[in-house]
Amino acid sequence: MDLKLVREEAIEGTNRFFWDKHGFVPDPDSEEFEDEYRRQFELAKQRLAGARADAEVTRAPASRLPDPTNFAELSGEPTQIRWAAALRAERWQEIRDPGIRDWLATTWTKAKSWVDTRDLPTPVFLQRIAPHYAEYRKRADERARLLASERQAKEAVADQIRREVADAGITVAGLIELIDICDRLPPLPIKAKLAELDSEGRNLRVFETADPTVLMVLEKEAAGRSEYAIERDQGLVGDLALFTRAMELS
Repeated sequence: MDLKLVREEAIEGTNRFFWDKHGFVPDPDSEEFEDEYRRQFELAKQRLAGARADAEVTRAPASRLPDPTNFAELSGEPTQIRWAAALRAERWQEIRDPGIRDWLATTWTKAKSWVDTRDLPTPVFLQRIAPHYAEYRKRADERARLLASERQAKEAVADQIRREVADAGITVAGLIELIDICDRLPPLPIKAKLAELDSEGRNLRVFETADPTVLMVLEKEAAGRSEYAIERDQGLVGDLALFTRAMELS
């Protein structure tokens, strides 16, 4: 049995156990860590002893490197970068945990960090980086929770806007009809766009103008284009703004 492989699996299993249970990994010299490591060591021995030889992970030859597109660019002295790239590829192949592999491949970008740890056996290397990986996982989880919270808040706002649009009976066809019944005035220079409406081959873009009492409409349809102004109606403007907000959040 490959005891090196057993030790690596035991260390990775121990790190995962504490991270999933407590959100951090205790000191590798602590009794708590040692007790769990011994348990994980026995579990790893049992798994490997019961596995068929052809099911074991086959280490790639040293000449075959992982896909370089998975690796972030290294920084440092050119000679160190070349050395670090080879060290990183070799270390990457020896580590089984996909989360740690991705973290190392994308965030460990200082060549000196790889060179400085070149002589550490992989189990010791994993112990050294465990607290840093735990902190990375913690920050990543916090970012994910924050993004989820922001997404839920946006969805709640969007749902509220959609309900307001539905309750008010606002539709594209209805808004175009309101514009059609307005008297058409001479065109004016446009300013900020209020809304864009598409229905049955017609496209209407409604704009503010320098005149606070007038709106401009740029219309395009199969028959051609037209430009005209209409009297500003606060009810229409409010419905256009609410409709536009609902479309932006959909």
